[in-house]
Amino acid sequence: DYILNFEGSQKEILLFLHSLLTEEFDLVPKFQYNLPFYYRKSWICYLFPTKKGHIELSFTRGKELSNEQGILKSRGRKMVSSIGFKNLNDIPVPKIREIIHEAIVLDETVPYTFKIK
Repeated sequence: DYILNFEGSQKEILLFLHSLLTEEFDLVPKFQYNLPFYYRKSWICYLFPTKKGHIELSFTRGKELSNEQGILKSRGRKMVSSIGFKNLNDIPVPKIREIIHEAIVLDETVPYTFKIK
């Protein structure tokens, strides 16, 4: 229902990414913090609609990913890295698949720990 409340390119991008994450990678969607998060053992990523009309695919452990594709941006955040899309055609699907796969491998092999300072 959350995704269906959007219009135009935002809705197209959200539907595409949701389908990719749930159907191709078998991630479990959960609605938290008013956003769709996607889980395996722990949270892997979430979809964030920006006020500028972009959709960000954000990886909760983005700083731990290799970013060999060169498209993840941390924008000063300590843990999260993301990729923003304005149009469905902007999505570099092969690179996104690689990043999602790496995030899943990280989730399955290195336990997620959150340390409060």
